[in-house]
Amino acid sequence: MRLYRDRIPLIAKDVLKKLVDEEDIECENQAEAALDAEAVLNEYLRMSIDITEKAKERLTAAKLPYSNLGRIKKALADERGFHFGEDGVKYISNQIVEIFMQSNNIDEVFSEDYTMRQKIEPILAKHMSLDDEIDVEVRKRMKNLEEGTSTWDIEYKITLEKIKSKYGLE
Repeated sequence: MRLYRDRIPLIAKDVLKKLVDEEDIECENQAEAALDAEAVLNEYLRMSIDITEKAKERLTAAKLPYSNLGRIKKALADERGFHFGEDGVKYISNQIVEIFMQSNNIDEVFSEDYTMRQKIEPILAKHMSLDDEIDVEVRKRMKNLEEGTSTWDIEYKITLEKIKSKYGLE
């Protein structure tokens, strides 16, 4: 699961719309409230990139193989109380609920935290699971090549970039 910077405004608006439409929260200025959610998502993305960069630096400094990247990222994330993947969705939804509780842009909160999190998590998961859908589409286009070959790897990257640009992703 991955959070794309281009999708952040859409995710924030979807979350806010869901909570307002189902009367979990009340807010007069939805544009400002959406910016609160965007701030949470942008901070998550910033921390994710920072952890990945620091993990790569540690790999290089320790002269470890690239296969250890995941383990090092996990250790760094644990040090900071940060989460990736499915746990990342829960982490972000908690952060959004917390910001809505404290925001001056939210006039009233009517629902319990867990109720709002249950509504936010599927929205986040839907938007963050685009990588899986894109991977399936790339593999469908590459049926004629044998996976694992250098030609396949090169074509995969090229096709992946084309599809990402088609959907307006980084």
